[in-house]
Amino acid sequence: MANSIGGLPPGLEALSNARLQSDDKKAKTLGQDEFLRLMVAQMNNQDPMKPMDGGQFLSQMAQFGTVTGVNDLQKSFVTLATSLQSNQALQASTMVGRQVLVAGDKLNLADGSDPVFGVELQKAASQVNVAITDSAGQVVRNFSLGQTDAGIHDLAWDGLDVQGNRLPAGQYTLKVDATIDNKVEAGTSLVRVPVESVTLPRNGQAPMLNLAEYGSLSMDAVRRVF
Repeated sequence: MANSIGGLPPGLEALSNARLQSDDKKAKTLGQDEFLRLMVAQMNNQDPMKPMDGGQFLSQMAQFGTVTGVNDLQKSFVTLATSLQSNQALQASTMVGRQVLVAGDKLNLADGSDPVFGVELQKAASQVNVAITDSAGQVVRNFSLGQTDAGIHDLAWDGLDVQGNRLPAGQYTLKVDATIDNKVEAGTSLVRVPVESVTLPRNGQAPMLNLAEYGSLSMDAVRRVF
């Protein structure tokens, strides 16, 4: 043989030296370099009468490949997570000043405007009733939707009461009842709310939308954007 029993093949020794002398990558590949040092030391100090068999050597090389692959995979995940967070932050920042449709029961009636709201059902209903109440809890308007499919349904209120009189500006409350499988259940009312600002957490969490009267909500809470 051209190499002694206790030495390294030229290719593996060159690879070891190149990796150990790469100062600029040392901090990033410390775990890999230590693994390689241990393997080289083991080969250099092996018993000449009991050299390392090929199977053991291949097993250690496979472990080295696993360490390298895991480190590379971790770096890829970190890069991907950073990219996703940047995209979420950019998307959230463009929503300032716009209106979003979120779950809520506060309906604001302003002079000269007809508030738009919605109803969300998880399952189809044979009957859906929407009641609008004033600050005293009195029902001022009812909507009967009849048979309604699952999903989001848009509605608008003209600001009139059951007698057709224009109601004063102010905040009103929505209440949704849905008959599903012959049982009356509470449905989800949806309201349009302006986005006042956006909070970008530093702990890697998703951006939060700061909404008028509803505080902070995540992007996942938004049904629609207007």
